[in-house]
Amino acid sequence: MAHLFEAPHSIAIEGPIRAGKSTLAALLAEKIGGRCIAEPQQNPFLGRFYRGEKSAAFSAQMWFLMARYEQMCAAAEQDAKSGKRAPVVTDYLFEKDKLFACLNLCDDELALYNRQYEYFRDQLPTPDLVIYLQASPQVLRTRLQHKGIADERMISGDYLEQVVQAYEHFFFHYTASDLLVVNTDEIDFVENNQDLQSLLRRLTEPVHGTQYFLPLGSGDGGKHRKLLRWDRTQTPTLRSLAHGFGPGILQAAQRLRRAW
Repeated sequence: MAHLFEAPHSIAIEGPIRAGKSTLAALLAEKIGGRCIAEPQQNPFLGRFYRGEKSAAFSAQMWFLMARYEQMCAAAEQDAKSGKRAPVVTDYLFEKDKLFACLNLCDDELALYNRQYEYFRDQLPTPDLVIYLQASPQVLRTRLQHKGIADERMISGDYLEQVVQAYEHFFFHYTASDLLVVNTDEIDFVENNQDLQSLLRRLTEPVHGTQYFLPLGSGDGGKHRKLLRWDRTQTPTLRSLAHGFGPGILQAAQRLRRAW
């Protein structure tokens, strides 16, 4: 990353489960000589939530909210003690916590959650660059099965599709920082080094506003790439988010619109 144009100090990598966030965050942090902050693990309520226990949703969400906030504060404190701001790459964007809260919590729970979320969010900085890893529900389902983690295998297809649609809705409207959208359906930078190197090369160039990236097929040796256009006619609307899922997902989409 020696040629990175005015390298951003903080980079957040986002996307639905098994999009490759953690792998890319670790590789990118190593490449730029920065610190990697990984998603908090061992949420004691998550397994129960994946098994469909509705009572576990609020506890799981609050655990993540507090753990992510504590991680961000610890990183800032470490910088303050060292007297310098080291580059940092996180495998999540703090705002993703609210995205899942809008999907998973009932109105009363969400109102209580929002009070704590707003307090935390006001104290945290916004990253310089966000990398959004797009992936279709079908691709994610295949990766979940391949990974073989028991709790993750219990994630329903309907819920996975809701998560993907919520991410699309959120990032279509995201303007808080520069954003690089990477469609991972046709590439696999986790298993394919050529795809990884192509993406890392892209990150040696500046990202301004919202830009889109997908390498061409392996037949061209990965030397070229094409930019994807986010077709607004294909972007999920509040009504299309609800299609096939009943009023629950429409309510979640309406919450997302009000939240951002």
